[in-house]
This record gives sequence, C-alpha cells and structure tokens, in this order.
Amino acid sequence: MTKLFSRRGLLGTALAGLASAVSAGAPAVSLRPQLRPADLDKAALRPRPKAPDPQALIDRAKLGGRVGYAVVDVKTGALLETRNADMGFAPASVTKTVTALYALNALGAGYRFRTRLIATGPIENGVIKGDLVLTGGGDPTLDTDALAGMAANLKAAGIRAVTGAFRVFDGALPFIRVIDESQPVHVGYNPSLSGLNLNFNRVHFEWARDSGGYTVTMDARSGKYRPEVRVARMRIADRAAPVYTYKDAGDHDEWTVAAKALGKGGARWLPVRYPASYAGEVFATFARSHGIKLDQARPQSDAPRGTAVVTHNSKALSTILRGMLKYSNNLTAELVGMTATVARGGKVTSLAASGREMSAWARTELGMTEASLVDHSGLGAASRLTAEGLARALAKVASEGKLEPLLKPFVMRHENGSTDKGHPVKVLAKTGTLYFVSSLSGYATGPDNRQLAFAIFTGNEEKRRALGQSAQERPPGAAAWNARSKRLQQQLIERWHAVYGS
Repeated sequence: MTKLFSRRGLLGTALAGLASAVSAGAPAVSLRPQLRPADLDKAALRPRPKAPDPQALIDRAKLGGRVGYAVVDVKTGALLETRNADMGFAPASVTKTVTALYALNALGAGYRFRTRLIATGPIENGVIKGDLVLTGGGDPTLDTDALAGMAANLKAAGIRAVTGAFRVFDGALPFIRVIDESQPVHVGYNPSLSGLNLNFNRVHFEWARDSGGYTVTMDARSGKYRPEVRVARMRIADRAAPVYTYKDAGDHDEWTVAAKALGKGGARWLPVRYPASYAGEVFATFARSHGIKLDQARPQSDAPRGTAVVTHNSKALSTILRGMLKYSNNLTAELVGMTATVARGGKVTSLAASGREMSAWARTELGMTEASLVDHSGLGAASRLTAEGLARALAKVASEGKLEPLLKPFVMRHENGSTDKGHPVKVLAKTGTLYFVSSLSGYATGPDNRQLAFAIFTGNEEKRRALGQSAQERPPGAAAWNARSKRLQQQLIERWHAVYGS
C-alpha cells in the first residue's frame, strides 16, 4: 500500500529548516562554541527527510493515462515543480474556480439575481387588468420556498385576481436542454437551463410499495412544502432494464421506471426539461392557496413590460459561489457563467459560446493562454486547461483575496483513509471528478506558512472511451481509480512542502 507522509516527517522538515537558518547566521561576538538552546527539539538536528520521487508516487497509483501538475510559490510567483504542465487536460469541476473568478469580475460579489411578478396592465381594487408574468432573472438558487413567499407577498400587496393570462418568461438566458449530451438521461446533475429555474431544475420522485403495487409521487419538494406537479410524470413499467426511459411529451416530461428496480421504496431527484413551466405550475399552486386563481402558465416570448408587484432577490453572489464550490453544483455554475457573459456584453446563443467567452477572458485576464472551455461547470469532457496555466492564475489572484474564502478545505487523510484533522498542511481547493478523471486545484499552506498554488490533473482517456452513454452512474473500477488519484494528490502536496518548505 502506498504510504502517505507522516505528520512527524513534515514537522521534522520544518524544524530542520529552522536549524539550518540558525546555523547560517553570522557569529555575533566570537567563534567560541555555544551551548545549544535547551528547548531545541532533537528533530531539528536531523537531516531533512528525503521526499519520495514523484514518478514513484505516480507509478504506485496505477492510474494509467496521464498525470499533469504544477506548483507555484504564491509570494514570489516562482514555478517550483511541474509535470506535463503545458498539456491540456479535462479539468472537470475545477472549471468552477475559473467560473467564480469570471463571475466576480463581471458581476461583483454583491450581485443579486431578481425574480419578479410583473403586472402588464393597471391594478384596480386588487385586480390586475392584464397578464401576470413570473419573470426569471437567471437565479440558480430559486426554490419552492421562495415561490411560496412570492405568492404570499402577492396576496399581501392586495392582489386578489388577474383578468388576463398567467405567463412565465425565461428569456433572460437561453434555454439549454442539457448541459452535456453524453450523460445518462436520468442524472440530476445534467438538467436543463433557462432564465427561470426551480430547485436546480430537479423534480423529486418517490415510490413506496403497497398492497396494490406502488404509490408514486412527483413533487417540487422543499424543507416546508411538497407540491405535486404534472409537468413531470412517472409510469412504472414491467421490466428489469433499462431502469429509466424518458420522452419529451410536448409540454411535459414523461418518464418510465423499471418495476424490478424499485424494491420496497425509495426516492431520487430527476432532471426537469421544462423549467419555466415547472416554476409556473408550482407558483400557481401557492397563489391558489391564497385565493388568487391562475390558469396554467403560458410561455412569454418577449420581456414583459409593466409594474413589478413582487420582487424576490437572491442571496449575494459571493454566497452563491461559495455554495457552488462546496457542493459543485453544475446548474449554478452554468447560470452564473452565462449571466456574467451577458453582463460583459457578450451574446449568449449557446453554452459553448459562453464557454468560449469565458476562455477568452481567462486567456487575457488570468494569463491562461491555453484555456479552452465548452461550459462553465466542467461537465463537458471536451474542455481543456493546463496545470501551469491554472496554478499561475491562482497565484496571481491570491493577493486579491477573492477566491480563497470561497474554497472549502480539502480533507487530508491517514494511510487507512480516516480524516487527519491535525495534518500540518492545510489545503483549500476545488475537486473535479468525471469517470476516470480526477483533478484538484487550490492553495496549500504548510507548517512554515509558505503558501503554494497548485493544479493536479489525472485522466485515463482509454478507460473513458470504453464508456457509453448507457453506462451506469458508477462504472466498474471508477470509484477505486478515483480513490487512488486522490491519494496521489495528497502525496504530491506533502512532497512539495517537504521539498520546498523552509
């Protein structure tokens, strides 16, 4: 089994550096022998432990494919160590670090997304003489609770009826059917995108066995509410495989699930392909609970004009980005990225077009000359970043203090896999995972407080090519491969602090 560095070894390295610094000082008075300080640890007199050769670490990881990395001293900007550092790798969700910087630059940390209820006609005695339009502003965090609050606020504003139609407008951003066409049809991390989204565009599917077979529900679940919906429908099919099938029924999602795969009961989130209609249906349910009768939501093609009766503001962008990086939410990354492109004056016709805009920005503003991104989340495997480009970019922005507070701690582990809470190297980073792709990039600070910016990419293209779209969510061997890659990532970080720490 590959051994991780010991905490004692790393601390010994730091103390060895301290001893070297002490012995290198010029004599203050004479060259007569001096007593050693009584509190100087014996470890300080030991020679610096030899760090393992990086090639040996890579060989023991048995990942196949390619490994690339780069590590940069944040204070000096010096490039300390590299491997395949100018080679393009699929970055996976590490892409989201670039997206965060892109969005902060274009929108600002305090930016808030707006979702509005717009009355297109005059309001007389609590009656809207015209249409009511639920108008999206690209908010990636809009949820069922927020729509419930908007319905309550509509009632509080004195509205009791609408003479016209109830409409939904999602044109602030283009409709994107899926983030990545190569993904299985049922995975919740590959939903549709639009200017009006709800619950990360996922519907909660739950089933339970009863005496007559199964009871099935499809709802827009939140912490407080469970409104059932018709925009996504499920039918149980008498088969063993495939587990799920999907059909676009023209105005709703039509799913089937294999009965033999259900067991006694369970639940999962499925992607929604009609996000604006989904939000409209849920809002209408809450409006009716307040006595405001609304018909089925109709799509609105042009931005509505009129009076904003109710406005829901999201949390600040910095908070949204922190959640995006913590939970690696793909929908959030794509909506934030496209909104940033629009704010910069770019024309967003597709996700790929917005990805190209962000790539151009990264090349110009961050010096990532080889950046080529097809989206903002990293789900698309055709994206490419280089380890050196990303590591240098992170070192460059470190002094601004924008990204580091948004990153989450990378868990350092003992050899047996348990969490090493007292590990002397502290890492704030973003992970990235696709099948047989694992990446890690961020900042690592050792016992000597020397901060390193780094990027590590690993990928086995041969194993990825063997996967088809019908592949299971966890292909055989993928979990073990990913675990070995993460172990290698920690070993490389420990090596760098052992070699380059003071």
